[in-house]
Amino acid sequence: MEFFCYHRDRHGSSPLREELLEAHWSYMDRYAAEMIARGPTFTADGGSPTGSVHILDLPDPAAARAFAFDEPNYQAGAYRDVLLRRWRNTLGRTMWDFPGGRTGGSRYLVLGLGAGPAADLDAPHDRTDLIAYGPLLSDDGVTWLGTTALVRAADPDEARAVLTPDRYAEIEVHDWAFGGRPS
Repeated sequence: MEFFCYHRDRHGSSPLREELLEAHWSYMDRYAAEMIARGPTFTADGGSPTGSVHILDLPDPAAARAFAFDEPNYQAGAYRDVLLRRWRNTLGRTMWDFPGGRTGGSRYLVLGLGAGPAADLDAPHDRTDLIAYGPLLSDDGVTWLGTTALVRAADPDEARAVLTPDRYAEIEVHDWAFGGRPS
């Protein structure tokens, strides 16, 4: 089962996150085989982290909750909240398989919180700039709750356009970068 996890930073938590960076990476190392995508989100100027995205393939919702809430930054109070949802990998690949590579161009997390009938269940036909894409689902995988994408785009408006505008209660766009230990 695939899961989307977005830890949103508590205001002013950057020093705590920096202090816990090695603990965070060590924790994530334990999930390397399950990881589909990962990376931090940032303020629009790229100066400060605002959250941490992880998309994983885990056995069940209980394992996903353990992953999200045992994470060292969460345990230390660096995050203000956690969005955890079932997810379906419509591209069938990891971010490391993205043909555009780890660098070049601006990268974004696009998070559409659903309202009404399901939308954007399948990836758009022009998929060259999609790093990860899939619907957000209830724990049982039946009810559509939104759609999320990691995308390379010229700007936030172009990134937002990957989702159908009037089908969501809200669409958030966050600057995002490939995550993981520096090589």
